Amino acid sequence: MDFWNIISTSLTTAIGPVAAIYVLAAIGLNMHFGYTGLLNFGQVGFMLVGAYGVAVGVGTFGLSLWVALLLSVACATVLALLLGIPTLRLRADYLAISTIALAEALRLLYRADFARPLTGGVYGKQSLAAGFIAANPIPSGRYGVAGVEFSANQLWTMLVAWALVAVALVLTWALMHSPWGRVIKGIREDEDAVRSLGKDVFVYKMQSLVLGGVLGGVAGAMLAIHQQNITPDQFMPQVTFYLWAMLLLGGAARTFGAVLGPMVLWFLLTAFDETLRSLLTIGALPFLEGGDIGALRHAFVGLALVLLIVYRPQGLIGNRKEMLVNVK
Repeated sequence: MDFWNIISTSLTTAIGPVAAIYVLAAIGLNMHFGYTGLLNFGQVGFMLVGAYGVAVGVGTFGLSLWVALLLSVACATVLALLLGIPTLRLRADYLAISTIALAEALRLLYRADFARPLTGGVYGKQSLAAGFIAANPIPSGRYGVAGVEFSANQLWTMLVAWALVAVALVLTWALMHSPWGRVIKGIREDEDAVRSLGKDVFVYKMQSLVLGGVLGGVAGAMLAIHQQNITPDQFMPQVTFYLWAMLLLGGAARTFGAVLGPMVLWFLLTAFDETLRSLLTIGALPFLEGGDIGALRHAFVGLALVLLIVYRPQGLIGNRKEMLVNVK
């Protein structure tokens, strides 16, 4: 086996544009669960409406990409309001049920035949990133070192995505070290105590839900730009559970936990995938076929979560005290 090729491919995935997009979505989930204690099992729904803000804006109405990005933010904000108004005054389990159900309902709605003129139905939308590519200042070619390489367009997308991650991290850090952030953390630990101090818990929860949802929407928009096309079935519930695995791996309620977790998990998944494919190529695993690797990948994520819960429930850089709060 070519071990260096496996490592370089895994590193490319761990720092590439897709990893940065998942980091952005995980930061939003960290705002919901890590800091506020909101059990959001539908972060993929915010990614979906964000992606289709770009897809519908550019692919259906012919808007400029930058206007379509604003549409993505608006869609994520509206979704958070529609989701939060009827559920945030209820227990956490109602929000959990509502988020996963709404995300799946949106996926089915966007792929329905009657929505095809607007969303493209099951075929989605294509050719979405012409304006973004035209703005690329990097000359054509491939850039990298020691096997970790990216094309000019990939590098441009990666730089923009990681820049958005940096902005989201600075915003998160600043908010969590402000009076607003202290109220948010207090809600996570005991919202009745916060309410007794005269704070409107519902408003604070709504603000957190909108902020984390917008980050998820921007992540979805960047995914549409990176792929230059989008279909509804890319936003299956599994995406949310990958995000949860990434966040818990890095460490919830830690600023850089939402960065480290996705990078590590993408590295491990790619290394696992490439190692199995190499073993299949040399005939070392005659009982497996190429199609089995995807299923084993999901099993690997499940095993990693079980081991994490048993041996390191706070994540790689998490604080165990953060995981012992009374999430409401």
